[in-house]
Amino acid sequence: MHTTTSLLAHAAAPPQLLPARQLMAFTLASHILLVPFGVALPFITLLMHHRGLRRGDEVALRLARRWSAVMAVQFAIGVVTGTVLSFEFGLLWPGMMGRWGDVFGLGFGIEAWAFFLEAVLIAVYLYGWRRLKPWTHFWLGVPLPLAALLGAFGIIAANSWMNTPQGFTLDAAGRPGDVDVRQAVFTPMFGPEYWHFTVAMFLTAGYVVAGVYAAGWLRGRRDRYQRLGFTVPFTVAAILTPVQFVLGDSIARSVFQKQPVKFAATELVWKSDTHVPEYVFGRLHPDGTVTGGLKIPQLDSVLAGFKPGTRVAGLSSVPPGNRPTAVQATVVHWAFDIMVTIGSLLMLLVLWYAWCWWRQRDLPRSRWFHRCAAVSGAACLVAVECGWITTEVGRQPWIVYQHMRVSEAVTATRAGSLWTMLAVVVLVYAAVFASFLAVLLKMRTRWRIADASASPTSVPQEPETDTPYGPRGERLPTAAGAASGTGNDRNPGGAS
Repeated sequence: MHTTTSLLAHAAAPPQLLPARQLMAFTLASHILLVPFGVALPFITLLMHHRGLRRGDEVALRLARRWSAVMAVQFAIGVVTGTVLSFEFGLLWPGMMGRWGDVFGLGFGIEAWAFFLEAVLIAVYLYGWRRLKPWTHFWLGVPLPLAALLGAFGIIAANSWMNTPQGFTLDAAGRPGDVDVRQAVFTPMFGPEYWHFTVAMFLTAGYVVAGVYAAGWLRGRRDRYQRLGFTVPFTVAAILTPVQFVLGDSIARSVFQKQPVKFAATELVWKSDTHVPEYVFGRLHPDGTVTGGLKIPQLDSVLAGFKPGTRVAGLSSVPPGNRPTAVQATVVHWAFDIMVTIGSLLMLLVLWYAWCWWRQRDLPRSRWFHRCAAVSGAACLVAVECGWITTEVGRQPWIVYQHMRVSEAVTATRAGSLWTMLAVVVLVYAAVFASFLAVLLKMRTRWRIADASASPTSVPQEPETDTPYGPRGERLPTAAGAASGTGNDRNPGGAS
């Protein structure tokens, strides 16, 4: 069934291919919005937690405790979206999983074990605010970011293998065997993909969290709670933004070397040549012409190989059935350009922040800075979506690059059933994300009420009396709290 011409491939495309793609795209696009918080929010929370313990800072401890509540709720929602996504690999693409699962399935196994480990660690950390000594509680939380990074390792190992498959041999019937696990995990694209993805998750989580407090600053809340809630995550994101620029350049060059057809789609290169221009946006037509956008002479060759004479392979260098269509290439190109544009704007925001901090050791006071910071998180989420569009659509028509087409892997389930399944998933996800938002808003309201009612003479409370999670108990007297190690002077959750 393996074909090499586009006309046969497109003519043989089964009717269930489109709904299967749409269902997978929707669930992946929904789940990826939660991934930055699953991967990076534990680290940012622990960073604030450590600051609170080292400096005896009750505000920092309060922020860390509340972020841990958000982290737990987000993890619960991620369980739903991630589980659906994992089932879809087998349900929608049995051809791929049946033939290639033994080769690259280890990545999914690693992700599953990391998921269970993260669930246990979140439970320990969440309830440890009440039951554990401060530093014991903190150190038990330290493995949380490592478990999250391990989960990302597994997923990126699987995805990078789909982009640059290796670690197997094919028998006479085309079936893979003699699997080399090390090669199957550490593929040529694994390193560039993993570091680019991981830094993107930390950067996105930092901007999103900081954006919440930037919005509070714009509404007139200028106390230390808002300032600290903004400064720590924004500084993490600001440090990583230039790093991501370097990593982004590295992965683009790796795609140029390892997946030249995907690179051609990303840059709208039709004919292999040197001195290739760079198109900023624009649209590719089936005849190879590009309209619209901004054309910069020779820049694409310079970016690919540091000199105008660099030869860049074009889409027409392979048969039509082995490359993305003109529409797919345009989608990939726009996604890539949007991602780069957002990254460039974030660099300007970081330079603004760094300049003000260097000159006056203080945050910028401009409302425009905080407006930009408030929307930076949403912009990062858009960039994350664009990154995955570039990765997945740019690989078309292959689901396993140069070994299996998407049309060969798709399920035999009727198209009508898949469209119905998509409608059900959209409704369920809408309800799930609405519930997630409602819970977050409820938590925010409770915390604001708790902050408004707090006073310097108030009796210290147990750490979870003002948060909507975990078991509750009666207030402890000050002396009892101090004696049991749960008072404000010792317990990291003592600041309500």
